[in-house]
Amino acid sequence: MNKVYIALGSNLANPQAQLTAALQALNALSDSRLTAVSSFYQSKPLGPQDQSDYVNAVACLETSLAPLALLDELQRIEHEQGRVRLRRWGERTLDLDILLYADHIIQSERLTVPHYDMHQREFVIIPLVEIAPHLVLPNGQSIQTLAQKFADHHMVIVKHKNEIHLEN
Repeated sequence: MNKVYIALGSNLANPQAQLTAALQALNALSDSRLTAVSSFYQSKPLGPQDQSDYVNAVACLETSLAPLALLDELQRIEHEQGRVRLRRWGERTLDLDILLYADHIIQSERLTVPHYDMHQREFVIIPLVEIAPHLVLPNGQSIQTLAQKFADHHMVIVKHKNEIHLEN
């Protein structure tokens, strides 16, 4: 089993419900199981500011699915939940991104792991450090070190990780 970290985000069609449904779908993947889920954080959009705030989280999934097979499953979940992406860095019904896949470094046309810009995104790093405080990235950098630059973040927890209940 490989330990994989997945970022979840939504700012359309009841974002908290979108994330909860996505977590249920991740938990139901064959040869996989969710082992940790961060709190849900409300954050300002990364791109155009004329859109609603996002709800973001990070989940840890243990899986035997190969990286591209997992990517296919994430895209299937997005599609089944009516994924809408109206513009680059714009509003989203659901966005699921593989942040880390074990300690692999993957550079392909379809997938880049570690996620190419995760170190610049407080809505990724803060939830990730919440569930994996001792994590070390493949380049040797600790998640704690990355989180220090976001110590003064302005995100708000809208659902604490202890309030997130998934059906088996």
